[in-house]
Amino acid sequence: MTIISKFATTGLLLGTIMLGASPALAEAVLHRGNSGEPTSLDPAHISINIEGFIIYDLFEGLTIFGPDGKLQPGAAEKWDVSEDGTVYTFHIRDNAKWSDGTDVTAGDFEFAMRRVEDPKTAAEYATILYPIKNAEEVNTGKVPVEELGVKAIDDKTLEITLKQSTPFFLQLMAHYTALPISKANYEKFGDQFVKPGNMVGNGAFKLEAHVPNDSLTTVKNENYWDAANVKLDKVIFYPIEDDAAAIRRFEAGELDTVYNFSADQIERLRENYGDQVHVSPSLSTYYYAFDMRNPPYDDVKVRTALSMSVDRDFLTQEIFSGAYLPTYSVVPPGMEGYTQAKPDWADLSQIDREDKAVELMKEAGYGEGGKPLNISIRYNTNTNHERVATAIADMWKNVFGANVSLQNLDVASHYAYLKQGGKFDVARAGWAADYADPENFLFLMLSDNATFNYSHYDNKGFDKLVDDSYGVQDQAKRMEMLHDAEQMVVNDQPIAPFMNQAELWMVSKRVSGWQDNAVNDHRSKFFSLSE
Repeated sequence: MTIISKFATTGLLLGTIMLGASPALAEAVLHRGNSGEPTSLDPAHISINIEGFIIYDLFEGLTIFGPDGKLQPGAAEKWDVSEDGTVYTFHIRDNAKWSDGTDVTAGDFEFAMRRVEDPKTAAEYATILYPIKNAEEVNTGKVPVEELGVKAIDDKTLEITLKQSTPFFLQLMAHYTALPISKANYEKFGDQFVKPGNMVGNGAFKLEAHVPNDSLTTVKNENYWDAANVKLDKVIFYPIEDDAAAIRRFEAGELDTVYNFSADQIERLRENYGDQVHVSPSLSTYYYAFDMRNPPYDDVKVRTALSMSVDRDFLTQEIFSGAYLPTYSVVPPGMEGYTQAKPDWADLSQIDREDKAVELMKEAGYGEGGKPLNISIRYNTNTNHERVATAIADMWKNVFGANVSLQNLDVASHYAYLKQGGKFDVARAGWAADYADPENFLFLMLSDNATFNYSHYDNKGFDKLVDDSYGVQDQAKRMEMLHDAEQMVVNDQPIAPFMNQAELWMVSKRVSGWQDNAVNDHRSKFFSLSE
């Protein structure tokens, strides 16, 4: 008792000092609503943006997109390019470290890219690195992985040789297929390197915990080369697919950001939260794919009739409150030097389109007086996608008398089914640019793109135009070739493009450093929090 009494005043004083300092010392934790559970945390096995938001916090490529969406140095502090544009020499930062404190080396990048292209890995997105010399040959098993045009000159110098000059190559190096993984750590854990406690990353944050369908927690990586400028201590991602639940948690102050909320809430949210509502135009296309392996979707008349009959203005205005824009093109607007292709019926009124669609469907033997038209629409669980599917189902019922059913799965299962070649009638999909070039959209329809060619479109003329475009140095000529390739697609309608998307975000006023950008890249390293 005497001892306690003796130090009581001192204790109170210390307590006052500590309480006064507590706001400055409080842990900075960002809570991110992430719209779905990631399929994987392995850079070789991810393909959707909700996985990218996480992975870009854990790993860093040679280049990265800054908060404004512009390219900037990442793990490489600089690079040199040969005069003919085919050889890139990257100089990796001397202070680039893995989260276990070991050096990030050129050998780690070499190892990771070889692993992505190794056919044994079965990386879903291996085609994105095909501009690299021998990448396609390695990935298709024609040559050994050692012949990939990626070479570690020394620990901090990486040389990448391309098939031919590729204007968007530096953008590819920011993509998750080009992320490094620690060779030593992979040799220790194998494919289990993605688990908490095993994972070693070179990003601004490191994986602390992952409870599937509940939360994924990352903490600041003290060994990150730019750790001094990282203001957050922890980032927690929540895989909330229920839009209404995510918004409720945002309004309760439990979430700092929410991705992809229901568009019919835009006006209400703007009234209540003002500039915390972000509607950001992006290089992206919302479309439905037709499975061309199955009749009647192997008939261009059926595909065209179904596409024509969809009232895109209704979808964009009534469902997305003008946040999305109607489109008839695969490639979104905004690509420098490129003119979109569109079908010849795009300029008709909706009534005229529907009349022509009925004629085409009759010619194909379906509709009134013909064979019944039974359609199943698959989509990933989301309020917006459900409303779109319901609206399109009504349009097809009204125009053709079709029997339309709806089937939905969670986002990971939906895309896994499509990427693995599962059969369907019509399936919802969307694509956001990995780099600002029309090729990034057209490659989806290449016949050898086993992962993303959901329609199983096979047009040799289209394939040849896209393939030939890679070797064309004259950008105007190259864009003309890609336009002609897109014209083939919009004429054949293996997919029906409906809308150019805007990215919908809620961002709390306590988050600083957020910038809307066309590539929808928002790395937590650029954010800070205020109370």
